[in-house]
Amino acid sequence: MPPHTPAPPFDAEDSLWADLLSPVRRRLIASAGAAVGGLAVTSTASAAPNTTEPGQPGFRPIVPPPAQGRSPWGQNTAAEATPRPPSVRPGESPLPSRPRAYTDIKSYHAHIYFDEDSYQKAALLRRWAAERFPVELGNWNLEPRGPHVTPSFYFGFTNDLLPVLVPWLQLNSLGLTILIHPNTGDGRADHLYYALWVNRAQPVNAYNWPAPKPGETEPLEEVFPNVVPTVPLET
Repeated sequence: MPPHTPAPPFDAEDSLWADLLSPVRRRLIASAGAAVGGLAVTSTASAAPNTTEPGQPGFRPIVPPPAQGRSPWGQNTAAEATPRPPSVRPGESPLPSRPRAYTDIKSYHAHIYFDEDSYQKAALLRRWAAERFPVELGNWNLEPRGPHVTPSFYFGFTNDLLPVLVPWLQLNSLGLTILIHPNTGDGRADHLYYALWVNRAQPVNAYNWPAPKPGETEPLEEVFPNVVPTVPLET
């Protein structure tokens, strides 16, 4: 636009948008429009001058100043030492004197996780497993259930199937996340510390699961197969 041509005045739509903006931003838009048109912004007696340059008379920051007061966390948190947290793993305080017997494992669960994009893969894997292995097949869990934070299904299996089912799941996971955990009578430790993962791990909400007291065990999750294989296992 030539310097001698005055900027067009705001129309009704411009005024509507200006009314929806804060007074400060409205003044900035008006100032910018005048600058494009080559016009000097003239202040009136009723309106205080405004500028976008800090330190100049009439400057009003768009970002409000920080709230006045003190943090409830205190003023010296950056200088705090890094403490050692208490142990949350079973048997670590004090360290055990001898290893546990592997025969403490009575059975296994495999939890297969899926979502709205991968449910067809989960359905295929579920059918393949039920056709080939004598497992205890659970229901579909379409919402978080127990310590599992996403949709899932599970099947339980006996110890003798472990050397076959784990490699089978590794090769046939279809990219799904799978949690394999033993059943020892300590559900918290079974899900958090004794677990195996196929593909990637994901959060398991079992930290509030009460740990058994010394010498006590939870009711053991037994496995009762409820499917009969109908397809020979590929070898």
